[in-house]
Amino acid sequence: MALSEQDLERIESFRDFVETSCAGDDRYGSPSRHDREDGSILATRFEAGPQCWFEMAIRPNIPQIRVGFLTDDRWKSEEIEQAIEDSGDTMQEFVELGFEEAGLEWPDPIVEHFREAGKYFYFSTPLTLDELAGLDQDEVRNKALRMLEGYLIAFGPAIVVEEEE
Repeated sequence: MALSEQDLERIESFRDFVETSCAGDDRYGSPSRHDREDGSILATRFEAGPQCWFEMAIRPNIPQIRVGFLTDDRWKSEEIEQAIEDSGDTMQEFVELGFEEAGLEWPDPIVEHFREAGKYFYFSTPLTLDELAGLDQDEVRNKALRMLEGYLIAFGPAIVVEEEE
């Protein structure tokens, strides 16, 4: 499905909003864009540590926003899985607590845990939109930012940055 010029402008405006909103927050690394060539996923990643990122992705053909944490380090993914298990929470409860602390009430959010392209290990939550015009709504933009912050709160402590000596 080809996107209209208006849809492309909406997507760009949303991405600029997210990147600008996070720019003044030292908890997020610099944003970098990682879009699929076919345009099915348009992702902005914020570096979170060695081989770890927080991601806000737009999936325009669904339409959906996907927010989460990813790593290309299998061992880091397994460490996080273990940390969640050790907490006594399910993945949904683990993310829900992060969302709550970020000011977002979302009982039992969907949490997808998968491997993509044989390289990346994802923990993510989808936010399905009725239409791409939802990207213009303040409510959607605020919720997406709260989701991103919730993932940072939930997964941030599990990211160990080794300092060089």
